[in-house]
Amino acid sequence: MTTYRDRAEAGRQLAERLTDLAGRPDVIVLGLVRGGVPVARVIADRLGAPLDVLVVRKLGVPWAPEVAYGALGPGGVQILNEMVAGRISENDRAQVRRREQAELERREQRYRGGRPPLDLTGRTAVVVDDGLATGATARAAVQVARHLGAARVLVAVPVGSEQAYEMLAPEADTVVSCQLPPDFAAVGAYYEDFHEVTDDEVTQALTAAA
Repeated sequence: MTTYRDRAEAGRQLAERLTDLAGRPDVIVLGLVRGGVPVARVIADRLGAPLDVLVVRKLGVPWAPEVAYGALGPGGVQILNEMVAGRISENDRAQVRRREQAELERREQRYRGGRPPLDLTGRTAVVVDDGLATGATARAAVQVARHLGAARVLVAVPVGSEQAYEMLAPEADTVVSCQLPPDFAAVGAYYEDFHEVTDDEVTQALTAAA
């Protein structure tokens, strides 16, 4: 098992697996907010590609919020794990959805900063996160990217669970992960520094890449 010093180091190692995309004018790197953005920034720099963000919100089980039963993305995209969602009352699901939809819209406003909506028509979208646990958020991101016109969608992460990888493989054109530990724990277990990324860090990364 490899432990990364921080998200920037993870991005450097991940970028080494994406060198075939370097210099291609159709490539755009999309960081999943917030934790995926510092990883994506390094990759965009290495590939000479533009950086943008994709806002997707996990729908967490009310009594165990770290467990996802689905995810939301812009444009009304909603992904549900029916086996888990079926155990939650409609009222509880509606409350979670309202809360996460409001946060999704807030982040979209904050990060887009008056820029036009993301248009991926004909692009190769590289969707980057700091890790894959359940894969629900990345799965929603893939569907959002296709909805926005992407010709190809790659998911790239420094670490992920085998189950999430297997779920995503049929959804994305390619899934790249530096490591898939058979005894996968939480994503944070593979980082020395896994601080919560702030809104300011996201906007600074986007400003620096502009």
